[in-house]
Amino acid sequence: MAVGGTPLFGMIEEKMNWLSQRQRVISQNIANADTPNYSARDLEKIDFRETLRRDAHQMTLSKTSDSHLSSPREQDSFRTGETRKVYETAPAGNAIVLEEQMLKLNETAGDYQMMTGLYKKYLNFHQIALGRGAR
Repeated sequence: MAVGGTPLFGMIEEKMNWLSQRQRVISQNIANADTPNYSARDLEKIDFRETLRRDAHQMTLSKTSDSHLSSPREQDSFRTGETRKVYETAPAGNAIVLEEQMLKLNETAGDYQMMTGLYKKYLNFHQIALGRGAR
């Protein structure tokens, strides 16, 4: 089994994809801060219990040749929804609070750094287990 095929790597990959898409959604919120009647959007949180249940029963295609294409994962697989808590609304009907969006952007960047650190640590554990030592 390949190192990337373990459940933990799959969950880290899914979380990193979610964080990337969340950063894109928050960036769109910031870009539309002056658009009339625009309300902030955000992604629904990931439920890892559901992910484990789904992955436990999922069949995957195997590549028998390097010339075969791997099964692509859907890029926009996370649902977006409007933010329910609106702290203030502009006279034009816009409900974007830039400070709130910047806090979410910072939180997302910190979570992404944490996931890359976790990925590196887990990869080092595999290298130690294979006798290649830690770097």
